Amino acid sequence: MSISPFARIAANSLVEAGAVIGANVTIGPFCVISAGVVIGEGTIIGSHSVITGLTTLGCDNNFGSYSSIGEVNQDLKYAGEPTTLVIGDRNHFGHHATVHRGTIQGSGVTLMGNDNRISNGVHIGHDCVVGDHTQIGDNSGLAGHVELDDDAQIGYMCAIHQFCMLGNGVKILDQSGVVQDVPPFVMAGGNHAQPLGVNVESRAFLALNQEQQDLVHTLYERFYHQALSIDEVKRSLKVMESDFPVIGFFDRFFARSARGIVR
Repeated sequence: MSISPFARIAANSLVEAGAVIGANVTIGPFCVISAGVVIGEGTIIGSHSVITGLTTLGCDNNFGSYSSIGEVNQDLKYAGEPTTLVIGDRNHFGHHATVHRGTIQGSGVTLMGNDNRISNGVHIGHDCVVGDHTQIGDNSGLAGHVELDDDAQIGYMCAIHQFCMLGNGVKILDQSGVVQDVPPFVMAGGNHAQPLGVNVESRAFLALNQEQQDLVHTLYERFYHQALSIDEVKRSLKVMESDFPVIGFFDRFFARSARGIVR
């Protein structure tokens, strides 16, 4: 066990031998930190939280009370293999958040980047990959193997089906169910979710120049208003790739997409 002398741990919390606790970490009352957990400096763990498994937390994260991080996943094939959970820096989790570790049938790791905001009661399933600067609203859930790219937003009480992929700058409206992949910058809602336009308020969209923003609108038209096949749209992307960096978002999306896109 390695606990920094600058960590603050409530007297009634349990830190098992084999855990690593960095400087300026704060662990509130009635928490359990298991062997194999690594907590980076400046991270705050709210009361009654459990951090377990081979879980690595970066720096300056904040976990609300009653969080359950790194627990055994809900895949019935899981047989106790040493799979992992890795979370980056400056992520904020609300109360009652749950994040499960990976499976050997998947990548073996559940992975989250930096600067994400995860609200109360959110569940992130096994083998999910969450990028940077994403937002997930209250009581929403990602099933196993979901990929959430940078700057994606999910509203409250949403359900994302296993193996779905949400591209850069996507916005899913409140109380939606997503069962297919959502291309970059698309706003979708409903059950099952349908495309509702371009997410012009996305951080990623606003970072584009006017020419590239216009191109995103053009691609949306091709996807949803011109009855073009996905293969036809992909061929048009290849023609434009060298001239417009934003095309890279779409190339990377379609290289991984396997469930078809929302229609």
